[in-house]
Amino acid sequence: MTEDAGGVPSVGAAVHDTVRDRVGRVMGHVGPYVQLRPLAGGIEWDADPNHLRLLTPAELRSALVAEANARSRQPR
Repeated sequence: MTEDAGGVPSVGAAVHDTVRDRVGRVMGHVGPYVQLRPLAGGIEWDADPNHLRLLTPAELRSALVAEANARSRQPR
């Protein structure tokens, strides 16, 4: 998934929010904002598309492994 013609990440794209230093997946667009959700799910947040950067495939793999490792450390 990439960016649209205006440079805004497409729905489903994995991005880094440089303001919050968080990684998320694009869930939608409302007004001037992009709605992001953590890769492992959770509460969405609004982000300025000017402060988003698409993840490289290596960064996405690393983020997904980090999420899986964090889940594995949770008590059952």
